[in-house]
Amino acid sequence: MLVSLGLVLAAATAVALPAAATGAATSATAPTRVAANTTTYQDSVGENPAAPDITTIVVSNNDAASISLRITIPNRPTLTPDMFVILWVDSDNNPATGDPDSLGAEYLLLLFRGDIALLRWNGSDYAEGAPATSLIFAYQGGAVTFTINASELGNTRRFGFAARVISGIVVDETTGDLDLTNAVQDDAPSGAGFFNYQLQITPPTLVVRRVTTVPRVPRAGKTFTMRLVAARSDTGAVLQNGRVTCVGRAGTTRLRAQVARVTGGAATCTWNIPANAKGKRFRGTVTVVFEGLRANSSISRRIA
Repeated sequence: MLVSLGLVLAAATAVALPAAATGAATSATAPTRVAANTTTYQDSVGENPAAPDITTIVVSNNDAASISLRITIPNRPTLTPDMFVILWVDSDNNPATGDPDSLGAEYLLLLFRGDIALLRWNGSDYAEGAPATSLIFAYQGGAVTFTINASELGNTRRFGFAARVISGIVVDETTGDLDLTNAVQDDAPSGAGFFNYQLQITPPTLVVRRVTTVPRVPRAGKTFTMRLVAARSDTGAVLQNGRVTCVGRAGTTRLRAQVARVTGGAATCTWNIPANAKGKRFRGTVTVVFEGLRANSSISRRIA
C-alpha cells in the first residue's frame, strides 16, 4: 500500500511554522557551540511529554559541500511507522523568497515510513522532481541524520532551517488515508524563525601524493623519468589531466624534456641525461596545473 506524497505533505505541514514578528529578525536563538565546520543548535525540551522531543540539531559540512544535519530525539530511540520527520530549508537565507507560509523555505526534506523525498517550492506548492542523488538518511539511537550536497539545495552557502517531528499518525492500510486525531509534534526551533547555518569550505588544492623516478638515480647517457601523483584536497580524486611543465638540469646545462604530460594518473617528465654528465648533479622539477590548481615537486640527485 502506497501513501500519497501529497497526503504526507499535507499532514506534515498541517500546522504552520511560527511566523517571525513583523520587523523582527528571522533567525532563531544563536547556536551554543561552533567548532570548525560543525554547529550545534539547542532546542527547548519537555513541551509535551507525549510528543517527540527534539533536543539538539547538529549541522556540519565538508569541503565538497556535503551537508549533514543530525536531529536528536532521545525519547524516540527508533523510527516507528507512525512518525514523520520534516525539514524546511531556506536555501538563499532570504525570507522574502520561497514559500511565504514557511518563512521563505525553498526546499522540504520529508521522511516517512523509511522513504525520504526532496521537494522544491515552485511558486505555489512543493513539488517532486528536484535532483536528490546525494540525499540519504539514517536513524540510529534516537537521532535522524540527513546528508545532502549543497548543489542540490541551490548551491547554498548560507541557509535557514527548521525541523518538525510528528508521531501518532495512523495510516489506513486499505485507502492510504491518514488519521491525525492523536498526532503530536515538536518543532525546532520552538520559537519564531529559522536556525541559520553558514557553510565553511576551504578552497581546494592539489596535494602531492607520491613522487617516483625511473631509474632511482639518473644515469649518464640514459633516460630519466619523474612521475608525480597529485589529488584534489576536497574530493581526493587523483588528477587525470592537466598541463605539465618540466624543468631539468645536469649541472648548469638545461635539459629539454622528451615527455611532459599526464599519463596513467601521474604528471610525467622524461629527460635524456647527457653521456658526459656523470658525476654532475641533476635537478628536476615537475609542475602540473589543472583548473587553476597547481602542484609541484623537485629532486636533486647525483648522476651515476
